Amino acid sequence: MRARAIVVLFVLPGVLAGSAGAAPSTAADSASPPVAAPDPSAQLIESLGLHVAPNPVRERRGWHPPRVVLVNSSLHKLLPQLEQAAPAARFVEIDQATPRDIAAADATFGVCSAEVLKAAQHLEWIQWPAAGVERCVQQPLLRERAPLVTNLQRTMGPSIAEHVIAMMLALSRHFEDFYREQTSGHWKSEDSAPELEDVAGKTVLIAGLGGIGTEVARRAHALGMRVVATRASGREGPDFVSYVGLPDELPKLAKDADFIVNCLPLTPETTGIFNRQFFATMKPSAYFISIGRGRSTVTADLTAALNDGTIAGAGLDVVDPEPLPADNPLWRAPHLLITPHISANTAVADRTRDAVLLENLRRYVAGEPMLSVVDITRGY
Repeated sequence: MRARAIVVLFVLPGVLAGSAGAAPSTAADSASPPVAAPDPSAQLIESLGLHVAPNPVRERRGWHPPRVVLVNSSLHKLLPQLEQAAPAARFVEIDQATPRDIAAADATFGVCSAEVLKAAQHLEWIQWPAAGVERCVQQPLLRERAPLVTNLQRTMGPSIAEHVIAMMLALSRHFEDFYREQTSGHWKSEDSAPELEDVAGKTVLIAGLGGIGTEVARRAHALGMRVVATRASGREGPDFVSYVGLPDELPKLAKDADFIVNCLPLTPETTGIFNRQFFATMKPSAYFISIGRGRSTVTADLTAALNDGTIAGAGLDVVDPEPLPADNPLWRAPHLLITPHISANTAVADRTRDAVLLENLRRYVAGEPMLSVVDITRGY
């Protein structure tokens, strides 16, 4: 017997007012105050946990609505929306900018080169179109002149976190081995197949409990994992993280972790932190996953750790150098997954990024508190 679907339609009062069959409004209905529409920017801030500056940007010395904005060519498709958000400003793509344009620029989107910083004497604001800002904040002129720098921290966290979970599951289920058998048309017998592992009950260490790290932790906890983490700003963390340590506790926590996820920004303190000594502290059954910055890992030391079985495997979306040369030994290391720095390349992340870019432009024009202000001294 074919099953018949039964659809039950719930209609909220007033939703279909004015349509055929709708109940007429009463005096009480008309007297009810209108319900305010939700504020999209407030929803964006709350859903992503964005940091709002304590003071309006208009209080910064030198602030004024932007007149000339240099834009990275990667943001070309967003130009019409940028122009709509700041109709009094002139937006110039950097590869079409004249020396006069650069000299007159008072804001940039995704442009922070030494040449531009030297020529743009009136630059007051840099909106960086990613979370990692090391290429910008390490410019000597930037530290000297100290313009406002904002970034896109947390906007790509959910998409990157899903990439991390995918790598964790793929490695624990040895998908890289099975894919190799698939490409050769070989059906591996059950007796010769590697033993699969569940992630439930395993411990994951998040190095860097920021926006991305928190999203990784949320998803790992949902899979039944025990989550521990480190963060530089203190020991507080969400309920789904069982312990939050300071950066100097990283080696101690790594000893008991089954998965270690690098979510660290690149600073002088984190450069090369994942090295031979660090991998030696890991369990031979543990996996290393990196979506932070490539230069935080010593590539030769990771390659050696994979080749000699010091660790069980690794999943990398960032490497050093990028792009990784075809003759680099890391490509041929066992139990390794590499993706070319694309973990945030999703439609969801793109829409979120664009929304924050436009909201920050609106706020700057209006002189309101900005989102995701970068601490130039700390580097993130």
